Parts: sequence; C-alpha cells; structure tokens
Amino acid sequence: MALSKAWGLDMAKKKRRRRRGSALGRLLGFLAASATCGVLVASLVVPAVAAAGFGVSNSIGFFESLPEELTVQPPSQSTKVLTSDGQPIATFYAENRVRIPLDQMSPYIKDAVIAIEDSRFYEHAGIDPQGIVRAMVANLTKGEQQGASTITQQYVTNVINEARLSQDRPDEVTLSGQKDVGDKLREMKLAIALEKKYSKEQILEGYLNIVFFNSAAYGVEAAARYFFSTTAKDLNLPQSALLAGLVNSPTFYNPAINPENSLARRNQVLSEMLRLGKINQQEHDEAVATPIELKVSPERQGCANAVMAPYFCDYISHLILNNPAFGPNQTERERKLYRGGLTITTTLDSRLQAAAQAQVDATAGANPDRWGAALVTVQPGTGRILAMAQNTVFLAEPGKFDTQLNFNVDAKDPQGQDLNGAGGFQTGSTMKPFTFAEWLNEGKTITTVVDASRRVYPLGFPWRSSCGKVLGAYSTAQNNPELGAADDLQNSEEGFYRPMPVNYGLYNSINTATFASATQLDFCGIQKMVDSVGLHSGLDGSPINMHQLGNLLGATGVAPLHLANAFATFANDGRYCNPIALLEITDATGGKIPVQPVACRDAVKPDVARGVNSVLQDVLVKGSGFWVNPKVHDKWPTAAKTGTSNNNGATWIVGYTTGLATASFFGDALEGQKRAGQNVTINGTFYPRLDGYMLAGPQWANYMVKVGPLYPAAPFPGPPASMLGSSPSPTPGR
Repeated sequence: MALSKAWGLDMAKKKRRRRRGSALGRLLGFLAASATCGVLVASLVVPAVAAAGFGVSNSIGFFESLPEELTVQPPSQSTKVLTSDGQPIATFYAENRVRIPLDQMSPYIKDAVIAIEDSRFYEHAGIDPQGIVRAMVANLTKGEQQGASTITQQYVTNVINEARLSQDRPDEVTLSGQKDVGDKLREMKLAIALEKKYSKEQILEGYLNIVFFNSAAYGVEAAARYFFSTTAKDLNLPQSALLAGLVNSPTFYNPAINPENSLARRNQVLSEMLRLGKINQQEHDEAVATPIELKVSPERQGCANAVMAPYFCDYISHLILNNPAFGPNQTERERKLYRGGLTITTTLDSRLQAAAQAQVDATAGANPDRWGAALVTVQPGTGRILAMAQNTVFLAEPGKFDTQLNFNVDAKDPQGQDLNGAGGFQTGSTMKPFTFAEWLNEGKTITTVVDASRRVYPLGFPWRSSCGKVLGAYSTAQNNPELGAADDLQNSEEGFYRPMPVNYGLYNSINTATFASATQLDFCGIQKMVDSVGLHSGLDGSPINMHQLGNLLGATGVAPLHLANAFATFANDGRYCNPIALLEITDATGGKIPVQPVACRDAVKPDVARGVNSVLQDVLVKGSGFWVNPKVHDKWPTAAKTGTSNNNGATWIVGYTTGLATASFFGDALEGQKRAGQNVTINGTFYPRLDGYMLAGPQWANYMVKVGPLYPAAPFPGPPASMLGSSPSPTPGR
C-alpha cells in the first residue's frame, strides 16, 4: 500500500513537471517564432498565457490589433495658494505631486530607481527580453511570481491610470497584480511606441514625476518633501535608495510603518547599485551603515490645513469654483483646482495677516461664550484684500471656537452661489456717514445745525422720496405697522437731545441728529449713495432698502469686507474699487488664467468724500471713538466710525487712512445678533453693555498701529471752504 502510494505521488510529480516543461517549451517556442516581432513575447511573462492556451498566431493577431499611440498628458499636480509676498497659504491636490525636470533630481535617485526597477533601461527598446525569460523561468519552474515590466512599461501603466483618475474613473484603474494577458500586451506595445517617440531621459523624467510613493506623495519631489523634508535635487544616497525601494510596494516598504522591511529593501537597492557600478564599495558600506532618519512633513491639504488665513483660503476656493473661467461646470473647476497644478497668487499680505490673526485671537481670550471677532483690510485705490482674520478655528479642537463660516464675507456671491459666509452683521452707526455723505452731496454744509431733540416722527411725516418709494417704519416696538414713522428714537447717552451742528452729531454718533438730517434729504439720494459704495445685504446680496427708516441706523446685516471697502471709497477721494482677492493665476505650463482686474469707478464726488473724511477724523479725537486709542490718530491722519446694534450684540469700528481701510467687528457672529451684548464678561472684564469703542475699537487700533507703517498714509485733502459753513460751537454734551 505504501509503495503504491509513493509510486502514485512520484507519477503525479512527473506529470506536473511534464506539463510545466511542456508549457515552458510552448512559451519558448513562441519566443523564437515571434523574434521578428521584437517584443511580442513579453506577454508571456504572465503565466496565465500558457494556461489560457494562447497560440502564437492568436497572440500575434491580438497584438497587432492593439493601439500603438499613447497620449501622455501632464499628470495631476498640486495647486499652491500664495500671499502677494510669496508666502504659502495652502495646497490643494487630489494627488500630492510637484512636477520637476530631470536635472532637478539627484543623480542618486535616478541611478537607484534604474538599478532596482530596470537595470537594462538604457539598453532595451521598451521591453526587456532578458527580463522576460528570467521571469518566465522563475514563474514556471519555481512557482514564483516575478514581473518583467520595464520602467517604460510602468510609465505606460501610470499614464493610463492617471488619465482614468483625472477623469473620475477610479474603478478602471489597473494595478500590477490585476493585469490580464490583454493588459500586458497593450502595455508592451505602447511601451515600444513610446520609446520611438520619446528619449530615455524624457521617459525617466515622466516616470519619476508620476510614480506613486505614498498616498501623500506622488512623484519624487513630493516624496522627498514628505519623507525627508528636502527636495529631490538634494536627496543623498541612502535617502534615494530608500525611495527607490518604495516603488515596488509603497505600503510594505513604507519606513514609517514597516522600518525593518524598508531597511532591508534599501540595502537591496544599494547592493544593486554597487553591482552595476553606480557606487563604489565605500559609498555602499557607508550608506548601509546609515540608519533610516525620517523627517516626515505631511502636506497640508486644503483650507482646513492652511498655513495661514484658512477663511481667506476658503473664500479663494469659492471664487474659483464659482467662476466659469475655470471650467464650464463644478466638476471641471474642481479638477482644475485639485489637479491643475495652478499657482494662485492672492492679494493677501502675510505681514498684515499675521498681525490681524494675533489681534482677533487676543480680543476675546479663552472665549468660552464663543463671541466672534473679525478684522478685514482693503487697500484704497486698488480694492485688494490685504488681511482677513477671525477668532475661530476651521476644524473642531478642544477648547477652541470652531466654525467653517467666514465672518468677513457674504453668504452668496452676486450670482447667488455659495461663498460660505456668515452673511453680515447689523452695522449700527457705521451706516451714518452715508446719510451724511448725501447731506453734503445735496449742497448742505458740514456745520449746519439740526434739531436733534426730536425723537418722534409720526405717521404722515413729510419725508422726501423723489423716486416715489414709500418709507418703512423705525420702531422700538417689534410689530409697529405704521409706515414712515419713528415712535421713540433714543441715543446711547442722555444729554444729546438738543439742536447741534450736523458734524457734531456724526462724530458723536447721535441717532436723533442723523434722523434730523434725513428730514431734509431725498431718500432716493441716500439710496444711491449707499448703492454707489457697494453696500448690500450680506445674506442675499440685495440692495439695502434705505427707505426703511431703521436702515439709517444700520438695521441690515453687512459683511465686514464690504463695509471696509465702502469706507475705502471715502479714503480714495470718492472712487470705488471692487474688492479683489486674486492677483495672478498660472497653470502647470506657465500659462495665465484671467483673474479679477482692478475695477474702479467714480462713486462719490471728491469734495463730498473729503467732507466726510474731515468729520470722521474727529471721531477718534473728540467723538465716540475717543477712548479707542489716540496713538493711531497721532501717527497718521485717520478717520473712523464706531457702530453698535440695538441690543449691543454687534459692535464695530471701521477706520481708515489713505493707505488702509479696516473693518473691526466684535459680537454675536453665529446667532444673527440675537444674543444681547449686555451684562457679559469677556476676557476677564465685565461689561454692562458692549459698545463699538470697547472691544472692536482697541482690536482695530492695536492692529492699525502695527501695520500702518507698511502702507504709508498721506493727509486727507480738505473739503472746499464753501462746505465748511459756520455755526456756533455746541455746548458739550458729555
């Protein structure tokens, strides 16, 4: 029985050997038969060829039917977002890759990859017959699974897979172990064609830029940065050998996960380099003795991981994703942003941004009650957004105030597309200068006395509206149905219900003085003034209805960006400039993509703007902003206006020089100012009620003192003498 069993086993082994030998013979016969075809036999490295019973004629026929052309498109590359002074803000990518030329790669990495992946790279014409035979013998006689793909063949596979990924077809990606006979034949034929079209250096450069090293590193430049915090040009011998070894199995040989596997593979690469004469014995021995020393620097992908200004970054991304210039639809625009290798240079000034961020973080301190603080700066005369900061984090962190809403921008753009903004905050008294601007625009003087004692304007009061619009009510009662009525105007302090010069009423922020001036104005003119400086609802972009009496005192929410830009119009002698965030965008080829141009227009008469500036300079000297920080006005001619909503839940100061216009906000940023800013403790200080000069004011002043010298300011031109008028000095009210 035992003899019979042994005999049976021996016969089975002989049959298997005969079958294997027969298969090998058939394959070697195909090799000889197809010698004139050069590399057709390369497909035979796949053991399934023999099992499938592919005959020579069938294989040749199939091979001849395959395409010969491969369109090599630039691989997906990372997009970088920069400040105007070249500092990094953020990186966007689907595959973290930075394409570089071959001469910007260390010679070690080139030699190491060739040594371990394709030592006869410079000798073959796309496929390696010697490698094929070696792999065939190992696969068929030893039961191993060896490949015979050259660097050119690997490049072909990477190009095909990259094209599928960039077209959102990840299910069609073919990995090495998943290739069938047809895949292998196609790969080889394309490799042959590729070698005819491109030089070896071009193929090697393309391969080293496209190959996968790690889920966070595609291409050798990204891999050098990720694993060693260096560049591909500066890779040393041990580093190069390690990266070359990764290509075969990026997970198994990952030094951060499997350091022992990685070390063994690195040393194998070094041995191959020595065998091929790429390094000498001393270089080999020193490299082998070198421990693996990683300095991992993961790329920070997207705005959530921005180096600075995550909310400005988010604003930039929405501008691009909403813009047809970057593609006809959202999918194409995302592809452009995440795969297009763009270099986006923005208007942000890193010096101002750092100062703004430090200031908003300091204003509320630990902030357990989640009060919002925001700063945004616009450059008069250009509309450039120079800083945009708020006291929150983009992603949740223990003990931090987190939100992804941008406090400084509108909820939607003019086309109704999402900007991820909070939608603005009630502006309070920062709206008063625009009524005053219309006062001057209608030819009235700066010092004309108005009756600020009046607190009630009954139904039927003769407001003037040349365009025929009906005026809405201002009421302390929430449901007062009366139109064109104000039932009980109140000032923030007693002692100001009396006649006073209109300029005195403005720089002291007297509500009754603003209403008294409005009684003499055309509300259609006020509307035009507000529209001309770009003010609108932060929620839906609609015009602020200045025929609604409450809007004289800032009842509608406006985004800080647009409030700052409106005041920049006064600073710019009445010329309004669209706010812009993008300076230049280049694609991966260096081509330019159109960005927002500087677009300015006459909005306010220069004399009117000068009259407004002359009065708003008094805000910090003797008005509602006196306690803010006199150092600002001492350093440069500065104009400003404070503002506070009815329940003190939104407080402001918007201040400007001829060089910078900044809106500073502090208050309830997420609940629509429903939370009252009354009897609150902020950063260790108790406030019976918040006012613009208390927190928003110092936030603005401390910031402007730091950044003002970077954008030198000139004196504001004075208004014409005819605008000054004459009036007795008012009796002090405080």
